[in-house]
Amino acid sequence: MGIVERIKEIEFEMARTQKNKATEYHLGQLKAKIAKLRTQLLEPPKGASQAGDGFEVTKFGHGRVALIGFPSVGKSTLLTLLTGTQSEAAAYEFTTLTCIPGIIHYNDAKIQLLDLPGIIEGASEGKGRGRQVIAVAKSSDVVLMVLDASKSEGHRQILTRELEAVGLRLNKRPPQIYFKRKKTGGISFNSTLQLTHVDEKLCYQILHEYKIHNAEVLFREDATVDDLIDVIEGNRKYIKCVYVYNKIDVVGIDDVDHLARQPNSIVISCNLQVITCFRH
Repeated sequence: MGIVERIKEIEFEMARTQKNKATEYHLGQLKAKIAKLRTQLLEPPKGASQAGDGFEVTKFGHGRVALIGFPSVGKSTLLTLLTGTQSEAAAYEFTTLTCIPGIIHYNDAKIQLLDLPGIIEGASEGKGRGRQVIAVAKSSDVVLMVLDASKSEGHRQILTRELEAVGLRLNKRPPQIYFKRKKTGGISFNSTLQLTHVDEKLCYQILHEYKIHNAEVLFREDATVDDLIDVIEGNRKYIKCVYVYNKIDVVGIDDVDHLARQPNSIVISCNLQVITCFRH
């Protein structure tokens, strides 16, 4: 059984397991197993380079911004409008097949903007060129998630889920959990406040899943099981994300107003060259 099949099998087991006090330890172990498998899934095959053709772009300037989104949402047009770099745009999907860089000159700063191929559902499992796209996104300082304003909010949720699956945490801060492996001494578990999501037994079980038998763990906030797993994995990237809703010229004014008032969101029309945002 392959890694993807094992992940789906565990997800199915989690979906059919009732969530209550009696099953929280079992669910915690299953989450740890999935996290380990997804880390293995991201490792490049032996003898293969991690990046594909056209994805090895040298960092340039004072910051790097990645354009992430489904095919045909206007990423290439936005790159051209902001940087003047010509990235092929057309009415059909998957026009962009490689990583196209451009430079935004803002005051005295130079910001590298990367137009990446559209990703699809299942990108975190290697579908399409998902792995290469997400690898470039991980090397960026900010993600611009470009969305079609005329489509449902489901697209944003799917993209967020795909990025979360590979260790990208959008608009979140690292959990306030101190974790240090030791050579001897067993497990030391402490907290500075009352915990409602994790207890000592659950922490021990998750560490045992990772074959960690000597470590120091200190909770400085009421963190969740997922937060603890993120800290143990140690390969998460916490990154700012701005949600860019394009094609507002094809939706009603009420919809535009609703989208513009969402946190970390901007509404634009590349066709009309209009950009609107609200301060939150």
